Amino acid sequence: VQLQASGGGLVQAGGYLNLSCAASGRTSKDYAMGWFRQAPKKGREFVAATTWSGRRTYYADSVRGRFTITRANAKNTVYLQMGSLSPEDTAVYYCGAPDICGIDLTQESSYKYWGQGTQVTVSS
Repeated sequence: VQLQASGGGLVQAGGYLNLSCAASGRTSKDYAMGWFRQAPKKGREFVAATTWSGRRTYYADSVRGRFTITRANAKNTVYLQMGSLSPEDTAVYYCGAPDICGIDLTQESSYKYWGQGTQVTVSS
């Protein structure tokens, strides 16, 4: 399974960015997918996740109400729409996918496959 994240860039505080994560090697509809991020000198932290159906979504408190995770199973792609960005959102964003169901999607250890990461930089 390969995950390809894209859409990062430089944006001013208060702005918007949309990230994409395209899955290949299996159909993304089979499993949940999630986004994590890692800021400089910090560990990787959970951002958002969605079940395979898209009916259940999960968000970190720090992004709830500002970020939205969606998926397009026909395209094997998961999206992260990020709004009201602040410098605290600056990080490398990674998409991940587990290989089993029924696990805690907010935990990094639940994920088996990872994309290469895409840099998001928010200027003040």
